[in-house]
Amino acid sequence: MKLHLACITLICATLLGAQALAASAHQEHPRQLKWEFDGVFGTFDEQAIQRGLQVYKQVCASCHGLTRVAFRELTKVGFSENEVAKLASDYTFTDGPNDDGDMFERPGRASDKFPAPYANENAARSINNGAYPPDLSLMVKARPDGANYVYSLLTGYKDAGDTPVGDGQYYNPYFPGGLLSMAPPLMDDMVEYQDGTKASMDQMARDVVSFLQWAAEPEMQERKRMGIKVMLFLFVFTILFYIAKKRVWADLH
Repeated sequence: MKLHLACITLICATLLGAQALAASAHQEHPRQLKWEFDGVFGTFDEQAIQRGLQVYKQVCASCHGLTRVAFRELTKVGFSENEVAKLASDYTFTDGPNDDGDMFERPGRASDKFPAPYANENAARSINNGAYPPDLSLMVKARPDGANYVYSLLTGYKDAGDTPVGDGQYYNPYFPGGLLSMAPPLMDDMVEYQDGTKASMDQMARDVVSFLQWAAEPEMQERKRMGIKVMLFLFVFTILFYIAKKRVWADLH
């Protein structure tokens, strides 16, 4: 019996591995871009993040949630408290119960998190022909080479050629298997940037990736700065210990 179960497990693992290899065979490696947040000294571009939020709101938010990010966090990337309060109040949240035991609708507050666009997964799949649009809060961290992957996916839609494409599907060589249910989300001049930046597809993709990178790791700059301080401290301390060691052992020679 144990041998039978082991064989079944091995067969299943082999089949899953074959499926994964088949999917990866149809997936191109993401384009490699240079991002300001890369590297030990990487920092966030607040203007890019603010533009990326605008792209998210106008293009992505109708399908994809950002449910791990609170509105008040936006004060860390250049938004004033009044701007954050205004942004939050544009959303409606169900709250309660009130004194009568009833739930009620209220405008969003700075302490609220971005709401999900659907009530639940079943509702999302029903509206999107069975597909479930993922939450974007941690998307950049959840995918290998996340920033480059998301950028490549957003800008990488192509003609399928000889690849069979079903109804409601689109071809994108950067997506595992090559076929996905999300239509090309970006087109030139799709949004009108408040700072006057030209809204090309490339620019919008870069900006929304910058925003999602910040959303996934808002503490990145502080973490890198602390790491640099720790390394400098250890370097100086090592020199002091070396000098002390030389002086202590000098009399013993």
